[in-house]
Amino acid sequence: MVELFSIIGVFLAIEGALYAGAPSMAKRLAFDISQMDEAVLRRAGIVALCVGVGLVWMVRG
Repeated sequence: MVELFSIIGVFLAIEGALYAGAPSMAKRLAFDISQMDEAVLRRAGIVALCVGVGLVWMVRG
């Protein structure tokens, strides 16, 4: 459970750094994502999911 909260904390810190450091880029990115086709967004999500799981598997292996 400690690891889960640690991961969530790191995610929030990275997300917060993006919004604090480059808010205009974050807004532009959110707009660009909202204009993407759902199929492309779904494929990008699946790729990100696989890369993330693979990375955790390699590190924790």
